[in-house]
Amino acid sequence: MILDGKTPTGPIEKTWDKHRFDMKLVNPSNKRKFKVLVVGTGLAGGAAAASLGELGYNVEAFCYQDSARRAHSIAAQGGINAAKNYPNDGDSIYRLFYDTIKGGDFRAREADVWRLSQVSNNIIDQCVAQGVPFARDYAGYLDNRSFGGAQVSRTFFARGQTGQQLLLGAYSALSRQVKAGTVKMRERTEMLDLVVVDGVAKGITCRDMVTGEIQSYWGDAVILATGGYVNVFYLSTNAMGCSVTAAWKAAKKGAFMANPCYTQIHPTCIPQTGDHQSKLTLMSESLRNDGRCWIPKKKEDCEKTPGDVAEEDRDYYLERKYPSFGNLAPRDIASRAAKEQCDDERGVGPGKRGVYLDYATAIERVGEHTIKERYGNLFEMYEKITDENAYKRPMRIYPAPHYSMGGLWVDYNLMSNIPGLFVLGEANFSVHGANRLGASALMQGLADGYFVIPYTIAGYLATVTPGTVTDEHPAFKESKEQVQTQIDTLLNIKGKKTVSELHRALGKVMWEDVGMARSESSLKHALQRIPEIRDEFWNNVNVTGSGNELNQQLENAGRLADFLEFGEILATDALHREESCGGHFRTEHQTEDGEATRDDENFAYVGAWEFKGNDKAPELHKEPLKFENIKLAVRSYK
Repeated sequence: MILDGKTPTGPIEKTWDKHRFDMKLVNPSNKRKFKVLVVGTGLAGGAAAASLGELGYNVEAFCYQDSARRAHSIAAQGGINAAKNYPNDGDSIYRLFYDTIKGGDFRAREADVWRLSQVSNNIIDQCVAQGVPFARDYAGYLDNRSFGGAQVSRTFFARGQTGQQLLLGAYSALSRQVKAGTVKMRERTEMLDLVVVDGVAKGITCRDMVTGEIQSYWGDAVILATGGYVNVFYLSTNAMGCSVTAAWKAAKKGAFMANPCYTQIHPTCIPQTGDHQSKLTLMSESLRNDGRCWIPKKKEDCEKTPGDVAEEDRDYYLERKYPSFGNLAPRDIASRAAKEQCDDERGVGPGKRGVYLDYATAIERVGEHTIKERYGNLFEMYEKITDENAYKRPMRIYPAPHYSMGGLWVDYNLMSNIPGLFVLGEANFSVHGANRLGASALMQGLADGYFVIPYTIAGYLATVTPGTVTDEHPAFKESKEQVQTQIDTLLNIKGKKTVSELHRALGKVMWEDVGMARSESSLKHALQRIPEIRDEFWNNVNVTGSGNELNQQLENAGRLADFLEFGEILATDALHREESCGGHFRTEHQTEDGEATRDDENFAYVGAWEFKGNDKAPELHKEPLKFENIKLAVRSYK
């Protein structure tokens, strides 16, 4: 099937404005008749729920955390991009559009990225009005800093707490609507199925994580804003509760999973110290703004303390390989470069899986006080974890799984191929292509929630009669029975392996075979091993406790069951895509100096996969990508 992204035609500068005008509207008194379910209350979901509540819709918002304030959006601490051009250094909407398309290695829709760039400026105004305490310069104006993949300073920030402060802004807007009664919050509630009636999304089935009760909720539309899936690698920078479950349940009901092989490995994470770890800690990419990455030129110097390695014996490898961008090379390139140095046996720290991020030059230039103002909380976090003072000794960093560029397929209106199912933020595939530039996650989440979905969902709801399907429909009873059956099955296996053991086994396969570098042989090995681990899971997992109580083992088992199915689709997509682009690096497709080699003639499309069952091959659907405003070119940061 050739997919229609419903991309507007005409001059790209006018596409979003014209599209908004052409869409149908719902008048204010009719909005009160519609119910919208929003799953996930991070930046995308929280902003959407608050905005739709403000417009007058009846909204029910769901999160598995004990508060919407604990959404994983707080982990994106480095900053948020916008094309304000406050530093007067040559930025514009077009330049942000160009950098994002190029950063994604020409694998994103032009119209979607233009819209993101256009509304980025509105986001900053909105957040300032909410009281988000962005950093300001000496004159009191909003300050900006540089980020990877751009040669202008367009990143707004609040020290190293940007995600947290933006989330508090969205949470305040959400809380106002909860108080007004337009939004009902349902915390500690995990979505375990999507209810589809006659091919249309009409509700969800959830588990109350405290009592274990299985509950159904109906709505005239369902919005998924449930984040990414990189915990399929087990060790990642994501919170341990982050999962693919909501998106994967939608996929099992017919929603297409687009570009699942596009996962981002973040170059600036604290290295793993042993097998005991269950997650990794992200050090914001903003640190590369002033920090310099290096490793010793000679293997014998790797055991020395960094201060004992002479300046002439240090290899500032990013500055050497990518002089135009230096330490601000995009994440995929910086990650592969770090791995390349460590594979050359010049890594530092335990296991030789680390490179230095050095602040000595910056401190000498602007002083320790200024560095503290910019990144103080990040330095404190690093010292708490490593017991090392990064003002005196370089940080040690290494790449780690971080973000999902792939996700559920959506059209220009952010609606999936299932009518009535909308997908926002990291849960969809729409704007980052094969690699996300730093500080663009917060931008996408808030753009989708505040400035896109309020318009596009109205265009859909204007064609729907409200309340025609409620939880009295037989499909809801069937969904509840399916969810309960899976819970009972998991509890009754009573095998000998823990959920963590099996998740760690899956993660090892995913990281080694489907991680930073992939090959035909490694991917085929993964596709052999994943079904074996899945089979062992369903025959030998031990889930303690019962389903009628708070049971984190049961929660984790359900999430792992979904990862074990989704991981196969991810590897299948990676094997199918015979090219290297962005976060997808096939070792067979690279230049002599190790750079990615795209195949625009055969793979300039979105690959959307339809799940057909664990014993059947998924079906590939394609959406061709057209580049009419930016010429396809070799992606170079040299």
